[in-house]
Amino acid sequence: MKALMIGAAALALTACASNEATRGAVTGGALGAAAGAAIGNNVGNGDAGTGAAIGGVLGAAVGANAASRSAPAPMNRQQYYDQRSGRYYFYDPSTNRYYYENGAPYP
Repeated sequence: MKALMIGAAALALTACASNEATRGAVTGGALGAAAGAAIGNNVGNGDAGTGAAIGGVLGAAVGANAASRSAPAPMNRQQYYDQRSGRYYFYDPSTNRYYYENGAPYP
């Protein structure tokens, strides 16, 4: 029961996480703690607390790693001024093209 309460608190904190890796670590830790508590309670000497601690640590590591790999790289939105049109534009490295600040293609 104690591990379930810890897991619920960790999931509630997931909404407060600032980036994907942190959110993945919190979610993975909570799910790992819940699974570890269930396994620890039913296997060996029935120690749910130890199972929850081990599962939480492993789940946090796996969750942070998975989330950091799936998060997109931030785009460099440095803008340049086009004197001819009087508008700002930027370069998008994912498409290898230039765009105006409103998203329209730059000629």
